[in-house]
Amino acid sequence: MSSPYLESARKQFEYYKLLGDKTFSQLEDESLFRQFNEESNSIATIVKHLHGNMMSRWTDFLTTDGEKEWRDREAEFDNDVATRQELLELWEEGWACLFSALDGLTEADAERVIYIRNQGHTVVEAINRQLAHYPYHVGQIVFLGKMLAKDGWTSLSIPRGNSASFNSERFSQPKRKAHFTDEILRERDA
Repeated sequence: MSSPYLESARKQFEYYKLLGDKTFSQLEDESLFRQFNEESNSIATIVKHLHGNMMSRWTDFLTTDGEKEWRDREAEFDNDVATRQELLELWEEGWACLFSALDGLTEADAERVIYIRNQGHTVVEAINRQLAHYPYHVGQIVFLGKMLAKDGWTSLSIPRGNSASFNSERFSQPKRKAHFTDEILRERDA
């Protein structure tokens, strides 16, 4: 992948995947399947929906419509994922499909037109569409995780009350080009 845009998009997707990973690791199994009411989704259901969307959108990304005939979107909202292992397999498979498609793109693909529900999008527009959709749902996962973990929650960003010390430490260093996501990803790899 040679395009700065594609590299940036991949880092953003990696960051949101990591937020989900770090949320799952803080929760007991039963919390992953908790549905607060009939109209709400459990974390497992949100993961199931993300999986269905990712598999549909990113499979044969450049050559077939992003809404595959085999996708059953309505069934994605059935609260029937039964185990943490099943949830994690869906999560990993969806992200692997996305990253494989992104890694196969070149800068020359940016203006190619692909279709989602028979509507044309440039590759960049299609990526941006998913960069808005997935963080929306990952935010739901993190929010539910905070509610379910209660006092056992460890912040995934700057913990409350630590903004001043965080900023002080940042401004004590020379200016440099970096993204918060780079540091989070380094933490993951450490």
